Formats: sequence, C-alpha cells, structure tokens
Amino acid sequence: MFTRNFLQTHRVPKLSDSESASLEAAVIRTAEFRAKQIIVRQQVPLTQCTLLLEGFIERYKDTPEGRRQILAIHVPGDFVDLHSYPLKRLEHSVAALTPVKVALFPHAAIRALTEQSATLTELLWRSTLIDAAINREWIVSIGARSAAVRLAHLFCEMFLRLERVGMTEGTRFALPLTQIDLADATGLTPVHANRMLRQLREQGLVEFRQGQVEIRDWPALRGFAEFDPGYLFFD
Repeated sequence: MFTRNFLQTHRVPKLSDSESASLEAAVIRTAEFRAKQIIVRQQVPLTQCTLLLEGFIERYKDTPEGRRQILAIHVPGDFVDLHSYPLKRLEHSVAALTPVKVALFPHAAIRALTEQSATLTELLWRSTLIDAAINREWIVSIGARSAAVRLAHLFCEMFLRLERVGMTEGTRFALPLTQIDLADATGLTPVHANRMLRQLREQGLVEFRQGQVEIRDWPALRGFAEFDPGYLFFD
C-alpha cells in the first residue's frame, strides 16, 4: 500500500475506506533514484507530485559560492513536493540522500481528489501546512538556537517522525546522513558540527555514528533542546 506511511503520519482528518482507496489509486507509477541523484530541479516545470516510500530525501538550495542549505529532510510517508501542484514548479531542488523509492501522483489526479472529497482536500492541505510549520521551526533553530541545541532539536524531531512510521527501535534509529549533511541542515560548518556532536555524546545525551542515532537519555535530550513537538501536529 503506497499511502500507508502517509496516512500513518497524517491521521487527521480520518479518511473513509473509499477515500483511502481513491488516494491509493491516484498513484500513476513508482520510481527509484540512487543516492545523491536529483529528483526535482528548481524552476523546472512539474506535472506530478512525489510521495516518498523508502529512503531519505532532502530539499535544498545551493548558493553561487557552493554552500548548500538543506531546507527539509523527508522520511517515508512524506510528500516532498505537494506544493508543486498549485505552483507547477519549485524554487528549490529535491534530491535523494540515500537510495529511494517514490510514488508519483499526476497533478490531474491531485485535482480530481480535491474535487471528489472535502476531507481529502483538507488532508492534503494540512500536510503542506505541517511541512511549513517544520520549516519555520528549522528557521528558529538556525536563527536563534546555539549549535549544540540545533543538533539536539533535529535529533528529537527525527526520532518522533520516524517513530510515527515504525522506523525506530526503542530510542535508536537509522539516520543515514553524513556529518556534512547534518551541518548543511543546521547552518553549521562540518568542523563545528563535529565538535557539537562530540559535546552531545560526552554529555550522555545522544550519539550519532555511521548513520545511526542512539538517544541515551530522552528526557534530558528534550530538556536540553527545549523541544516542544507541538509543531509536528501529531494529533
């Protein structure tokens, strides 16, 4: 079932069986991409939306000087470019962080879903608003949180998002990113990110090693990050 993780993440509003079947039937095909492969290029016209089924995806922008800012990290169950339906293109790029599998929804099918059901319209709209809420929280991190707290906050967020779709074991989970990826997501240099990861480890909060995260003290990590999960809207 292509939409299982999406519906597991977005449980409100609840769909009827027929609405769930319509959402599932809107998938035109699946596709696979290798790690680091670009999936969507900025400003290129689009006619379909992408739902992540397996792996991890980044949304990002590169500066003329070659610096990358990761704008979002997507996990299975996320629409990575649902906003391309009304906009028809993106002002940023989307790429695979790992090998990924995606399901593709033609814009025409998205329109049909919204015309068919007010509940489906609300669900899709709500998912884009939650994406925006996560983006705002990332802006707060980069603009107002210390370096170690930025990383701690990101680990808290990714833990809860992956737990939601059954991709954690206790307080351990795979986060197959490099330290450069973490730096690009938190507005740090790789050297600074490495120092902050060591600080978090030495404080007994969390350890990140070879794409694996182990949260050693969840209450303490949440407290250190001043993490409030309300912006994820896991109602």
